[in-house]
Amino acid sequence: MVIVKSWQKIFALLMVVFLCIGCSKVPSTSYNPWAVVSVPTEAKLFDIGFTENPQHGFLVGSNSTLLETNDGGNTWKPLNLALDDDRYRFDSVSFSGKEGWIAGEPSLLLHTTDEGRSWSRIALSEKLPGNPIAVQALAANTAEMATDVGAIYKTTDGGKNWKAQVEAAVGVVRNLERAADGKYVAVSAKGSFYSTWEPGQNAWVPHNRNSSRRVENMGFSQDGQLWLLARGGQVQFSDPEKPEEWLDAQNPELSTSWGLLDMAYRTPNELWVSGGSANLLVSTDGGKTWEKDRDIEDVAANLYKIVFFKPDQGFIIGDRGVLLKYQPEVAKAAKTEPAA
Repeated sequence: MVIVKSWQKIFALLMVVFLCIGCSKVPSTSYNPWAVVSVPTEAKLFDIGFTENPQHGFLVGSNSTLLETNDGGNTWKPLNLALDDDRYRFDSVSFSGKEGWIAGEPSLLLHTTDEGRSWSRIALSEKLPGNPIAVQALAANTAEMATDVGAIYKTTDGGKNWKAQVEAAVGVVRNLERAADGKYVAVSAKGSFYSTWEPGQNAWVPHNRNSSRRVENMGFSQDGQLWLLARGGQVQFSDPEKPEEWLDAQNPELSTSWGLLDMAYRTPNELWVSGGSANLLVSTDGGKTWEKDRDIEDVAANLYKIVFFKPDQGFIIGDRGVLLKYQPEVAKAAKTEPAA
């Protein structure tokens, strides 16, 4: 009996130690600038885009989901495009002025020139490598489209003709990101390596991951610096002085019970990172130190996409139709409020 009780005490002590190791020591933010927006769908949402009017935007998702807002994202209403099948997956939406594009699967591309009042379907070749998963409106009649195997095409005549930008696809990707200057980074389906491409190159350049951890997601800062999220909540940035090299990896939070899924810059120094179980972190010094927005933890969703169109216009997309909107008035009030 004495031996059993001793082992019980040891086990209880080990459990306390284990739980403490998992406890988050990240300081909390002094305020929460994000509001939960009610969205009239239970479909999975994938992307958000706004026209030249910051009040007029669109949300896209699974099951041909298309939602429209005319008040800056406070309220949304569903639209029906009357496609031949209601099971299309709308992955990406992008606008330049009044002209917009939606890319989706299987092999779907939609185009509008009147701010989304009407949409036309662009015919795609049966020989197109992969399915369109990303589209970027660049100017009048001009857009780039990328597929889930890393094929990139560009049109300058409103979608009538497309020119391949790379000679060969990169292989199945888990995610793909485009920088403002036209560079791309793509993470392989298993997260075992990543590839980069920039205008003028004939092919993607593959890169081995720089640790044993699988790559979860990658993207670009506002100045073109690469960022990387790896399994276990790890964050890493490319060296601004030596773009081919990486700075030391960091873990904003010691807990590894959830993963980090996306990162976005609100300003050159303020960046937000989201993850599973409504995990939301912010750094105001370019990623050197971090705080956690614990007011969001009650949201029952994984937060997998962050988008900032402007410093005062941002959204976070979560699963099960969850949408968060950045509230600049709350952030401004919190920063100007005198200390007690």
